[in-house]
Amino acid sequence: MDAFTSFFESRSSSRNSWTYDSLKNFRQISPIVQIHLKQVYLSLCCALIASAAGAYLHILWNIGGLLTTLGCMGSMFWLLSTPPYQEQKRVALLMAAALFQGASIGPLIDLAIRIDPSLTKVFYYVGSILVSAFVGCGVAFGCFSVAAMLARRREYLYLGGLLSSGLSILFWLHFASSIFGGSAALFKFELYFGLLVFVGYIVVDTQDIIEKAHLGDLDYVKHALTLFTDFAAVFVRILIIMLKNSEEKENKKKKRRY
Repeated sequence: MDAFTSFFESRSSSRNSWTYDSLKNFRQISPIVQIHLKQVYLSLCCALIASAAGAYLHILWNIGGLLTTLGCMGSMFWLLSTPPYQEQKRVALLMAAALFQGASIGPLIDLAIRIDPSLTKVFYYVGSILVSAFVGCGVAFGCFSVAAMLARRREYLYLGGLLSSGLSILFWLHFASSIFGGSAALFKFELYFGLLVFVGYIVVDTQDIIEKAHLGDLDYVKHALTLFTDFAAVFVRILIIMLKNSEEKENKKKKRRY
């Protein structure tokens, strides 16, 4: 339980003028930390593959929903409660959590199909939306991760408090809208503000992982899980934004026809 609590506490735990030489300067990151980061990002890539497999399984058998969400949370809890020396078990739990997370995102793909059920357009529509959302999320994740690596140590960690406050605002807005009802404007605000918050977490969590590694915490599975949750949160919001924009464009085209 303490490990599970510390995972979320760590999420709430600094601007250089860059030159071309600074882009090649990773000397502030020791070789041990560099090896650790390679392990973290390799595990993250494997988790993303597992997540994609989960989304595909949902398309085949419609398995995504409450059970897969609970399965994802249970796998994370189990992973964080497992001692670090049980490495293979923890990696397997990370892949299971990613698989369940992918299946839970699967209904968004069904939403895309329902927007345009024409079989001739489904592959192009869904494929282009998903690829664009994934590429956009990957570019943003990569850029902000590299920015955190190149910045001075601990430079962005102070943002953790601000991001936690933003996350709290999102929670209460969502809670209020679920009870009292919400407008389209409020939904858009939650969507874009949430995207901003989780992009900020990419920077903070990357620096936090580097700082912990400098202090001897080389738990790459736990750190990969942290970055995976950031990636998933950003991907979902980018996907929803692109779906909403495409839906609005389709509605405008239909209005013009009539």
